[in-house]
Amino acid sequence: MAMPNEALQKVLQEISQKKAFAEQQLLIVRQQKTARTREGRMLQLTSSEVSSLPAETRVYEGVGKMFVLTPTSSVQARLQAESEALVKEMSNLDKKEDYLEKTYANSKSSLEQVLKGAS
Repeated sequence: MAMPNEALQKVLQEISQKKAFAEQQLLIVRQQKTARTREGRMLQLTSSEVSSLPAETRVYEGVGKMFVLTPTSSVQARLQAESEALVKEMSNLDKKEDYLEKTYANSKSSLEQVLKGAS
């Protein structure tokens, strides 16, 4: 049973829009993952540098337009907290990426099925 032209056009348009949206969101998520990976490497490097300093070394952190003397233990604790938050965010981005990949694949296969059914 063939679908009327108008209904077919509407279905194709909806599926195409869903596919394009998923593809666009997938690109954004991958860019975010790349940025977060870079941030993670920077945190890891900073943490290793701070931990290699002698205990009596003065460490300053930027706060707005000034620098404040901060104990190395506080700096390490902040870096650890940021690193844990980054791991959680990466996990969420991985889940979102999986969902978008499935949505994209499903939209693509639906589009192919509709086109095969139309011909």
